[in-house]
Amino acid sequence: MKRRYVTFLLAILLPGVLFAKENTNSLANESSPYLLQHQHNPVHWYPWSSEILQKAAREHKAVFLSIGYSTCHWCHVMAKESFTNEKVARLLNKYFISIKVDREELPQVDAYFQNIYYNFKGKRGGWPLNIFMTPNKEVFYISGYIPLKTPHRDLGFMQLVEKMHRLYDDKAALHKALLEIKSNHKNEIDKSNKEISLQTLKNSLLESYNEEYKGFGTSHQFPLAKRTALLFDVAYFTDDEKLKNFYFETLDIMALGGLYDHVDGGFFRYCVDREWEIPHFEKMLYNQAELSELYTKAYLQSGKQLYKDVVEETISMVKKHFRTEEGLFYSASDAQSDKGDEGGYYTFTKEEVQSILSALSKGSVIEDALGFRTSGNINERVHIGFDTSNRPESYKLFQKSLQDIRKKKNFPFIDKKINTAWNAMMIKALFQASVIDQKYKIEAQHSLDALINTMYKNSQLYHQTVLPNPPQQKALLEDYSFLIAALIAGYEQDYQIKKLLFAQYLFLEAKRLFYKQGSWYLSRQHAVEADYSDKHYTSPASQMLQNALELAALTNSRKYLTVIDDSWIQKQKILKTFQSSVPTLAQIYIEFKKGIVVLKSSRQNLLNNFEAITKISYPYLLKKDVKNKEYLACTQRLCFAKEKEFKAIVDKIEEYK
Repeated sequence: MKRRYVTFLLAILLPGVLFAKENTNSLANESSPYLLQHQHNPVHWYPWSSEILQKAAREHKAVFLSIGYSTCHWCHVMAKESFTNEKVARLLNKYFISIKVDREELPQVDAYFQNIYYNFKGKRGGWPLNIFMTPNKEVFYISGYIPLKTPHRDLGFMQLVEKMHRLYDDKAALHKALLEIKSNHKNEIDKSNKEISLQTLKNSLLESYNEEYKGFGTSHQFPLAKRTALLFDVAYFTDDEKLKNFYFETLDIMALGGLYDHVDGGFFRYCVDREWEIPHFEKMLYNQAELSELYTKAYLQSGKQLYKDVVEETISMVKKHFRTEEGLFYSASDAQSDKGDEGGYYTFTKEEVQSILSALSKGSVIEDALGFRTSGNINERVHIGFDTSNRPESYKLFQKSLQDIRKKKNFPFIDKKINTAWNAMMIKALFQASVIDQKYKIEAQHSLDALINTMYKNSQLYHQTVLPNPPQQKALLEDYSFLIAALIAGYEQDYQIKKLLFAQYLFLEAKRLFYKQGSWYLSRQHAVEADYSDKHYTSPASQMLQNALELAALTNSRKYLTVIDDSWIQKQKILKTFQSSVPTLAQIYIEFKKGIVVLKSSRQNLLNNFEAITKISYPYLLKKDVKNKEYLACTQRLCFAKEKEFKAIVDKIEEYK
């Protein structure tokens, strides 16, 4: 009887015991790869929703919010240290409602709290971003990565959780903490009489450029594609050779140093040092897109083979590791190898490198170019990079041998989200890379069709999905911004009017959904205003303004310019304050001032002169198919040249500067 009773109890309790061991929480029902990474944490995580915030209010609990993404290194570290820790979980579960947010899924939520972080700390935040707040989103503590234990005066995470619980229960202390964060709001817009001009932009670039280490970083080095592009544009219009040299120096260090994967191609997210030597080894789709576009233009401007190789290798890497069977693109790959070590897949042992070098007839040349790296430049392992202004002789043979070693390893985790904005950025880069090889135009068209078929349903654009799930989340401003830009880039390759018409339709839809009284908002709720800072990639608001300028030029209609005219004074104040630190907005200012030039002729004329058109140096040139056998060069204001011969119209465009 007793044995049957024990068996009966086990039958009832065992499923619960197994469930507790598995620690499945509410994130198990989500599709985000980042949220699913935390579905078995002992922390009772919830996804972001108004219902969960209401739950916290009903239970009189504060909210702990943690924001990150699936390939974020320090998110992994904090998860391993704290979110899988049973003791930490018990405290969080007892005193807080804990919410996880994938910043790629909900960039508007991330932007809201990143703004609070910036206003309070006076510097940009990263990930993970950790917030303690009231159920109505009043923040009383905000921080980046927090270690579980610390030898310094700062609290470790477990002690911090206990302190935040006590603070929330102490109304006077809570009021003080809330007031401290709110009162630190910084009114950034400069009220002085600063000016904005090509000269002030030039001065800003000269002042902020790091001549010793190249680029614009002082401690970390991010591949600031738009700011680097601005170097060339300002140099072109001011005839400044120094700025032009800075431009090519930056391109060289990014392509030859540690930021670039010299074995399989593609760029890492950023370097942790100012020397461009040691990267965080994540690869983000948006970096591959914006940097491919940058190096395509640089190749046309210089003819340097290195830049062409970088474009081709980067696209090849994306196709190999990020492209789906349908022609869509995944979001990112992790820094950690399957053994859990950061960069393990990408680095080599000293013995592996020396063995390859000794087998090559010109191995000594490559060894000299590698410099100190052969002794181990990261955790006693070798991360490939070169000190030369070009790749060394016999590099391809060296590269092939390194690729053979990599084939024996497993590629890092891939976040398989299909993000509309980032896919559109990659599609635009492919369209533009068709000046290097026409096959990219075919691939871009295939991917564009796949993106529209997957993410545009019943006249509704969507933000993202994980295949084969149908998309559920409606599109954000960034999705419209970058898809419009991709359609315009595609139109300039094949002159199919349907692309231009669809871009116009999406622009008007975006204006209806996200634009209000001179401001763009990140989502339909108009809760978070879009700023003009090109942080991790181009600002969606700035991209939308650029779209407006290009649509106005291509259609010869001023109706698109109202989004610029409506708040141009405010935008100029932003420019006067931040100058080259808001590079896309600065480019828009130059385009507005100097004019976008549209080369108009018949489709056949434009296609026949495809290669020659790519050599025109004027930075802001568009092409349009018109029923005209002659060639016209026009700005928004007037057509300033009409010629029968192609060479003559090119001369007029070059003189327009």
